[in-house]
Amino acid sequence: MMTMKMLIVPLLITLIHSRSCWSVTVSSSKPEVEVHEHTNAVLACEFRTEKDPNPRIEWKKKEKGVTFVYFDQKFTGSYAGRARIQGATLTIHSVTQRDSGEYRCEVTASQDHVSLGEATVTLNVLVPPHVPSCQVPHSVFAGADLELLCRDKLSVPPATYRWYKDNKVLTSSAETLYSVDTHKGTLKFKSVSEADSGVYRCESSNSVGAPKSCVAQPLKVIEYPLSLTTLIAGAAGLCLLMILCCLCVCVCRRRSCCRKGNKAKSTKSYIPPPPPPTLNLKNYKQTQSFMI
Repeated sequence: MMTMKMLIVPLLITLIHSRSCWSVTVSSSKPEVEVHEHTNAVLACEFRTEKDPNPRIEWKKKEKGVTFVYFDQKFTGSYAGRARIQGATLTIHSVTQRDSGEYRCEVTASQDHVSLGEATVTLNVLVPPHVPSCQVPHSVFAGADLELLCRDKLSVPPATYRWYKDNKVLTSSAETLYSVDTHKGTLKFKSVSEADSGVYRCESSNSVGAPKSCVAQPLKVIEYPLSLTTLIAGAAGLCLLMILCCLCVCVCRRRSCCRKGNKAKSTKSYIPPPPPPTLNLKNYKQTQSFMI
């Protein structure tokens, strides 16, 4: 009895092991790939089959849908002429940001018990900073709030920003009347003054390449000819005067309307008397005689 058990256990292990070997196995030695723009990207894919000597190899990219990269032993779309395959490993030449994404290596071995195996590789193409777009007005009135904008939408990873005034970097603190957001690229002033006039530029940077700066642009802060208090008081006085004028016009119109109404009523109630009767001399007959 003991001998039977000793024979059955190795036999079961052998059967289980042989059954698992009937399937194709696919893996990647580097599932995450990061390369700089315009360099080559190697997407590793290793496979092993038990019986099928010529399995079918396919590469697909997952975007909004799934598109073929390598199918029926040839490259498709934009990959034709700039990619090669060795075994199941895919190499893409001169990659751009459009090549970033998730790729899937599929190996089909029709003679194996489990015929399909796959592995996923994620490609991230790093892009150095580009010249950012900067929005700086030519002039602004003193006392106004102001926001300067800086954007670099192409860099990967996303850029961080610095603002310069007259080639001196601006750093915000509790004492300054402005604030700098290094991630959004904004420079905000609570209330600009003549001292804020100068030449401004923005610089974008990331870990991939050298920083890039936009063209410096001048900003002029214009002082009001009169004080702000005087302007507000003058505007308030003008508004009050206009309101009084409107009230006077309304009162005058109301009174004139009433007079017209009274005249209309008196005209309608008056009825002139009829004219006196006229005498017809032809039909007149004397009925009495008069003596003087």
